[in-house]
Amino acid sequence: MGVTGPPGPVMDRDEVDRALARLGAEHEAIETSLLSLQDHAGRRLLEGAELTGTTKERWSAAEASINLLWAYFDAYADTLRSAREIRSRRRWSSREDLSELTELLRGASITVAGSATATANAPTLVGTGKLSEQFSLVALVERMNELYASSLDMVIAADAVWSALPARIDLLAAELQRTRRLAHSVGVRPGEHPAGDDLERITRTLTTLRERVVSDPLAFWLPAQGSSAPGGGRPDTTTYDHEARALEDVRREIDAVLTVRQDAEARLVKLRDVLSRADRTLAEARSARGEVLAKIAASEVPAVSGPPTVLQEQLATAAEYRRHAQWHRLSPLLEALEEKAEDELLRARESLTAVTQPLAVRAELRGRLDAYKAKVARHGLAEDPFLIERYDAARRMLWSAPCDLRVAEDAVLRYQHAAADLLSPRVPPQGSGPQDRRGDS
Repeated sequence: MGVTGPPGPVMDRDEVDRALARLGAEHEAIETSLLSLQDHAGRRLLEGAELTGTTKERWSAAEASINLLWAYFDAYADTLRSAREIRSRRRWSSREDLSELTELLRGASITVAGSATATANAPTLVGTGKLSEQFSLVALVERMNELYASSLDMVIAADAVWSALPARIDLLAAELQRTRRLAHSVGVRPGEHPAGDDLERITRTLTTLRERVVSDPLAFWLPAQGSSAPGGGRPDTTTYDHEARALEDVRREIDAVLTVRQDAEARLVKLRDVLSRADRTLAEARSARGEVLAKIAASEVPAVSGPPTVLQEQLATAAEYRRHAQWHRLSPLLEALEEKAEDELLRARESLTAVTQPLAVRAELRGRLDAYKAKVARHGLAEDPFLIERYDAARRMLWSAPCDLRVAEDAVLRYQHAAADLLSPRVPPQGSGPQDRRGDS
């Protein structure tokens, strides 16, 4: 839609002809816009829909505005027709004709009457208290532009929401039904599994959402900030997006249950093996503790706990769930059991390591003593009586029961020092005689 030029003094013939040409083009543009609005799919849907809320209120105003638009357009067309008739009376218009044409084309010569309903609902006439108004062509086109923009904005917004959300909701609802059937097949039902409760809630939410979108689409429209163009904005998909994410979470949960159904037996066998290894390791630790207490003196040996009966009971429960195809209950139980079983095996290994630590220290001392004896022998000192005496003393302590590790370690260190002295002899002071190494302790 366009706007004619400003009013002025009496127009000459050329000005009138140019104005009529502009008005003719403007008339065609306005008619095209109004017909396009009349045929708009969103307008037809609004006209036949049972509306509620914001959309019902705005459509009442928009419908009145559209009726006024046609009334304004008819008045505009009548004025243009009258001006053309006056101009066509004679080739060279008289002064009176030009004055009349100037008044028609630039003056407030157009009277538009409206119904009481249209006057009450149209946003541009609310509060005026008038059933008719006087317009110039300029003011009339400006008023039509306002009404057209507000009406088109409302129609485009409703149509955009209807085009976007119901179809997406229907697709999500179809996916929801497939997920519900799959969930039912693996025992995920409302009241028995959280995912079943989530499916019920999503179903109710989508049903309510679709009803609201169909009856009040403008409640789900977010206008673009700072935009004055009709239809500037986008559908509000916040609720839809939230439920789509919730359904995806449920699907992952059901996929996990399906995975459990497929590999439940293998996971149960692995769990039994891990718990069996933990039991054997604890049994080995208890046996080793008795050996340590018998063979090692003056050593603190930690106690060893018994087998985890609670885990065995939970394992039996898991097997029962599998036999009765209660996959939704088996899934979380298996995950918890797998973590606890690995922790139990680690604890058993740590217990065995702690219990056998004194034996490991004794074995290390024995190995160190024999290594130094072999080194001494390679240097031809195996028959040294002092070293033999120190070696025998350390060996008796390490191979006796119970063995005092602190005393045995001191004996091994004495043998090491004696061997080191022989392998790297110190140079004696000049004039000194032979010395007795037995005094070096």
